[in-house]
Amino acid sequence: MVAVGEKKRILCASMKRRDFIKASALLAAAAGTGEILKASTFAETDSVSASRQDDLQENRGGLQDDKEKLIASAPMLQNFAATSMGVAFAVSALANGYVLVGEKADLSDARKVLCGGYRVTDLDDRVVRVRLTGLKSSTRYYYQIGADRIRYDGGYRMGIIGNEEDPRIYSFTTAGPAREAHFCVINDTHARWEPFGLAVDKIAELSPACVIWNGDASNVEETVEAQVRIFLKPEIEKKDYAAGVPYLFCPGNHDDRGMANRHLERVWMFRQPEERLPRDWDLGRNFAVRLGDVALIGLDTAEDKLDTNPKFAGLFTSGPYREAQTAWLRDALAREEIRTAPFLVAVCHIPLFDDNPRHNPGDVAPADSDPQYSTDFAYWQRTCARMWAPLLEEAGCQVVITAHQHRYRYDAPGTDAFGNVRSWAQIVGGGPEMGFTGSGDNRRDDPGKFPTVIEGLVRNGRLEINVHNLLTQTVQDQFLFAPRR
Repeated sequence: MVAVGEKKRILCASMKRRDFIKASALLAAAAGTGEILKASTFAETDSVSASRQDDLQENRGGLQDDKEKLIASAPMLQNFAATSMGVAFAVSALANGYVLVGEKADLSDARKVLCGGYRVTDLDDRVVRVRLTGLKSSTRYYYQIGADRIRYDGGYRMGIIGNEEDPRIYSFTTAGPAREAHFCVINDTHARWEPFGLAVDKIAELSPACVIWNGDASNVEETVEAQVRIFLKPEIEKKDYAAGVPYLFCPGNHDDRGMANRHLERVWMFRQPEERLPRDWDLGRNFAVRLGDVALIGLDTAEDKLDTNPKFAGLFTSGPYREAQTAWLRDALAREEIRTAPFLVAVCHIPLFDDNPRHNPGDVAPADSDPQYSTDFAYWQRTCARMWAPLLEEAGCQVVITAHQHRYRYDAPGTDAFGNVRSWAQIVGGGPEMGFTGSGDNRRDDPGKFPTVIEGLVRNGRLEINVHNLLTQTVQDQFLFAPRR
């Protein structure tokens, strides 16, 4: 029997990338006819479930660059759950967008869902966001995106002056207990296209049911156009990287910085009000999702500096935000589908544990600076650990997956910063650096700096966590966890 948190190092050759030549030709034909690609189009590995094979086969390919097109990107699946799914895509002009969604592959049973909520639709000249609700758990759906070009001259002077639909039919599968327990985590991509492209390629090989983007997708973004470039139009080969694989998002400290990032929900949507308690109105990206035998919890550690830091001029409120999430977390862990899952995995950006005495714990008032610490920002989050760790401990959480430090690390179970038992392990994902530290004249080789994809799946009654090193294209570490009691 393998003990909780036992580590097994694996040296393996990198997986070969699929040959897309034949697929690309078929996709080009499909794009012109609107046909759905058949299951025989692609040869998948034996490890991919039949459902995920179908999802992948119908979502290959990418939109060609065409500035005249109203639909300016492939769709991105956001904030999925058992009964809901978000669909976002870029547009090039003022538009009213929609999604046709149904359970039949030809969409003969499709319903049309408009962007926006009640009362009015959400006219936008950069991003269309459509929230699909009332879906069935663990169910496969097919969908197609479309947009109406809008002329708006004010008041009653408005009209639809054109329509465009992406000819391709995509698919997704909702979360739920009947889903395959298989997920991936990426982090600290910071709009660096080489490591992000490698992560997307690895995810395509692994074919998970969902991906968690664990913060610092951005840097300091002042414009919506910059956010669109990061999430909807990244400079990578696979433009439709999130059209069939749903993404969840745990924001990082950089995702709060900049005028545009203060309202990131204009590009990465919140859940609808009916999906949240009134108390949790502003917690639109926290998630508690059941995926087969795994319950996934998403938390937002917010900024790595105190609200009292003069750099923020009193314009940040991370403290109350963390406290609000504590009440949400307590209720989420008590939900039936979360409480009964054999495995509980929590994800947040800034680590909840660090045994290095030089690492700033993020609660040094009022301005984060103290000579005993190596940085004037939080290297880990003692405040969040004080509020959240006891709840995770009581619930039997096996592992907390974090990021932020740009260096992969594994912390075995032990004691926490307050001398209490810490039964959960912590895995810190690597950063975007490709084997180096620093920049410019200060740049030097550092093989310990590499991007990761952290993969979780249930196999043979154990939760298996594989840490994929994208620099060496090997499995850096593997950890096995027993079910919680």
